[in-house]
Amino acid sequence: MAHDGHGPGRLRVAMVGHGFMGAAHSQAWRTAPRFFDLGVEPEMAVVVGRDAERTEAARRQYGWQAASTDWRQVVADPDIDVVDVVSPGSSHVEVAIAALEAGKHVLCEKPLANTVDEAEAMSAAAQAAAERGVRAMVGFSYRRVPAIAFARQLVADGRIGTVRQVRALYLQDWLADEDGPMTWRLDKALAGSGSLGDIGAHAIDLVEHVTGGQLSTVSGTLETFVHERPLMAEGVGLSGTASTERGQVTVDDAAFFLGRLTGGAAEGAIGTFEATRYATGRKNGLTLEISGSEGAIQFDLESMNELRLYESSAPAGEQGFRRILVTEPEHPWMAAWWPTGHLIGYEHTFSHQVADFVQAIIAGTDPQPSFADGLHVQRVLDAVERSAADGSAWTVI
Repeated sequence: MAHDGHGPGRLRVAMVGHGFMGAAHSQAWRTAPRFFDLGVEPEMAVVVGRDAERTEAARRQYGWQAASTDWRQVVADPDIDVVDVVSPGSSHVEVAIAALEAGKHVLCEKPLANTVDEAEAMSAAAQAAAERGVRAMVGFSYRRVPAIAFARQLVADGRIGTVRQVRALYLQDWLADEDGPMTWRLDKALAGSGSLGDIGAHAIDLVEHVTGGQLSTVSGTLETFVHERPLMAEGVGLSGTASTERGQVTVDDAAFFLGRLTGGAAEGAIGTFEATRYATGRKNGLTLEISGSEGAIQFDLESMNELRLYESSAPAGEQGFRRILVTEPEHPWMAAWWPTGHLIGYEHTFSHQVADFVQAIIAGTDPQPSFADGLHVQRVLDAVERSAADGSAWTVI
């Protein structure tokens, strides 16, 4: 398939789903072509959802040309070039594979799927599609934080030596109220897992991305603190009134695991990982600390324009973590935005993701992270679940 299917300068996008991630992806599709030279003009052709009224409202709010409730029809439409999958995890496998087989480039939110079997099928479909020039990418958007990309450069350049230990925590508290309503993210059939897959997947991917290593064995524990939550009355949003019925929470609320890494600068390194949506007072606290033989790196998403670097080579009287403001044009992606010191935010990571994805399509190269990368993360999630279920000291991925 040609890069756009409609001659030069055109790439028509369909987005399946329109919730929180739909808003973020819509922002990116609107903004990326205004700040980056993509080599083509993406068109926000159609947004797809289950409910016609809500989908039409999303179309108007986010700026899509049309709305549909039939993803199969949209995927089969020869006028569509890209399918962006932001729906719940249970739908990823069917939508993504159908789109790839129809010759559409696919961007799919993380985690790639709900099970290893689903992720394997998706990765195989992506590999087959790539042989026909069709591209696929999984949306680990935090890779596109400039400070994270800069940290990866520093590790690759040997600035902190051999990686020995990593600590990755993703702490939120939006479920701390036990009377908060039931959502699809608490239903294993829809979400696959809870904190582990929803936010723990980001921690896993970032550690591997920055260090260049891969988790090989894990030992974990999972906990569910609140097993039932009120269902919302029909047609009532999250801020409305709950019904008297209660739904069963079937996912983990918190995940903790140890891991061993192989490869890259992280050969033989060990790591600790924590993901929870019950860390009272923490809103979006993704932190990463990488300790090496010659230095260390610290990152905190709640200060996402900063990176802290420790180098052992500094004179004894000058040692300590130093703050680097990652807003220089020399830093990844930053030349496209504002003057030095003018900060960017969460939404910019999605614009960077769209820019990289579209530029790969135009160049005829495979974008990163690939569906194979998504499959690997899925295997890590599965290994943590198996370890927690049977109490294994170590579980091989």
